[in-house]
Amino acid sequence: MIEPQQLDRVFTALADAGRRGMVERLSMGPATVKQLAEPHGMRLPSALKHLKVLEDGGIVASRKVGRTRTYTIEPTALSGIDDWVRQRQTAMNQAFDRLVQAMKDFPEEESE
Repeated sequence: MIEPQQLDRVFTALADAGRRGMVERLSMGPATVKQLAEPHGMRLPSALKHLKVLEDGGIVASRKVGRTRTYTIEPTALSGIDDWVRQRQTAMNQAFDRLVQAMKDFPEEESE
């Protein structure tokens, strides 16, 4: 189970459309900062700030070889969100099941 602080960092990282675009690009394979910045019309310093947020959120990892920094997506990065959503769905389904049972236990009185 993902810790609340880590879940907050993941949601914060994904709250920006540009960062989500970077994640979408990285889902196709590794990319350099320049490759990630260009489609969004970002300058490299701005792209690096966004990538830092994604890295802090545990969504991407970087590796520097020479002067080139390459980013990859973390394979299990979004599993915490998946678990969190699944838990909410389970709780909601249980609440609806209880409501259905209560409706069966206390049927409406017929009016004349």
